[in-house]
Amino acid sequence: MKTLYVIVSSLVIFSCKNTNSDTVVEAKQSSIDSMKVVAEKQRIIDSMKVEASKIEQQKEVVVVNQTAAGTTTTTVAKKKGWSGAAKGAVIGAGVGAVTGAIVSKKKGEGAIIGGLAGAGVGAGTGAIIDSSKK
Repeated sequence: MKTLYVIVSSLVIFSCKNTNSDTVVEAKQSSIDSMKVVAEKQRIIDSMKVEASKIEQQKEVVVVNQTAAGTTTTTVAKKKGWSGAAKGAVIGAGVGAVTGAIVSKKKGEGAIIGGLAGAGVGAGTGAIIDSSKK
């Protein structure tokens, strides 16, 4: 009987030690994983900042004109925005997709067909508006 108590108590002690070391290893691994996630997020944020600065540099173009008198004038050329045809195509595609999904029994198919039709009509309307502005 004494032997049985010794065996059971030794099993309990050894099983507790294994569980404790497993939890420590799991805790270490989870902290390492969370540090990797934070580092990856920071890498993405840094790359986005670099790309944003490149876009800002492209927007500001300085043109220097020299005249015969030797004076210089500087103008900043701004990047053009979207054309009317592009805006019309995007808006038409969105409205057409939503309308097609609502009206059609097959939602996905209706959205695709409506989006294509809306993009075509919107691009045509935008092109007409662009030509009338010129």
